[in-house]
Amino acid sequence: MRVNAAIIKPWQRANRGSSALALEESDQAPVFTRTLLFTFAVACGLGIANVYYNQPLLGQMGRTLHVSVSQIGSIPMLAQGGFAVGVLFMAPLGDVLERRRLITTMVWLVAFGQALAALAPTLALLQFASFVVGVTSVISTLVLPFAIKLCSPKQRGATVGLLSSAMLISILLSRTLSGVIGQNLGWRSMYGIAAIMMVGLAFVLRSLLPTSQPSASMRYSELISSTFRLAIQNRRLRQSTVNGMLLYGALSAFWATLVFLIEGPSYRYGMAVAGTFGIVGAASAMFAPVVGKLADRFSPRLLVGLGTTAMLVAYLILGFFGLKLWGLLAGIIILDMAAQASTISNQTIVYSLPSEVHSRAYTVYRAAYSLGGAAGAWLGAYGWSVAGWTGVCTVGVTLITTAGLLHLASQLRYAR
Repeated sequence: MRVNAAIIKPWQRANRGSSALALEESDQAPVFTRTLLFTFAVACGLGIANVYYNQPLLGQMGRTLHVSVSQIGSIPMLAQGGFAVGVLFMAPLGDVLERRRLITTMVWLVAFGQALAALAPTLALLQFASFVVGVTSVISTLVLPFAIKLCSPKQRGATVGLLSSAMLISILLSRTLSGVIGQNLGWRSMYGIAAIMMVGLAFVLRSLLPTSQPSASMRYSELISSTFRLAIQNRRLRQSTVNGMLLYGALSAFWATLVFLIEGPSYRYGMAVAGTFGIVGAASAMFAPVVGKLADRFSPRLLVGLGTTAMLVAYLILGFFGLKLWGLLAGIIILDMAAQASTISNQTIVYSLPSEVHSRAYTVYRAAYSLGGAAGAWLGAYGWSVAGWTGVCTVGVTLITTAGLLHLASQLRYAR
């Protein structure tokens, strides 16, 4: 059975009476208004936050379920690994299915996963629920290509910057929110609240998002195989993907283990305080739109190199001075700003490819990015179990150094 535009037409006819804007078959697109851009930003932010609510709650979860640090460390790994699976096998559908319906369906499935996690009585069921949440939290990977399709080429970098900023701010503040709620109401309440927020988001998106025409017509198996071929054949995509995967692994290693440092003997803070460190990172996220504009004006490859170098500097500060509050705060700010610069620049390179492959190209990038995050979370927890904070920083420095060397090699080849 083919997945093509003919399948979508009944959905379009059913939706023409709604208040939502529609992309008509005449290719006349809706005006890319600020309201629509804000809706996209909210969807990206709330969607991706689902993967990260667990991080400040890990200590409390482990105590409630009577499991070790290494066992509870599987929760962020499964959430991010599930996200990578969802991106790889669901996000490409954005090229062949009507996007609004696809996006709202994913939102409903996330709500189910969060409700399941809230009720999980055992570690095994919580692990399964975390994987389900990760797989279905692919909202941002469906929304971002949709926004890029609607905006003008001159708006591309700024749009990527704004939506990336919304995602990063949401990731960071999700830790703050979950830390406060977990401290006062317990970790299960956070999952319940997340489920309710997803239900509300589904109704908002159904009302405000425009309908769309699919940009490709092919079988699902062809769609997936073409995604892998694209990764193999396109050097720019491969380079950006590997760089993003390694750098996000380093970032994830830090955030997945920060709660253990904060609750440990060096600081002795609770999970609410651990979550508030996300506010520090969120403040630096305001830098993202600036990076997007710079990526439109200058070489994004240059910005990737600068961001990689700055991340290495941040980890050195965290390694040598992270047990002091000023060193921890400085490291967080530099690390998050540098990660944004690299991520937005890599995404700008990805979206410089032809528009008909945007969903599949972003699928490759984001799936590898999330796998890097899952591996980084696991490696960070392992590093902590072996050598404490020094082990975590060793993991981060190793990943960033590898990314830097590969980027330098690609730049030398590109210059030839």
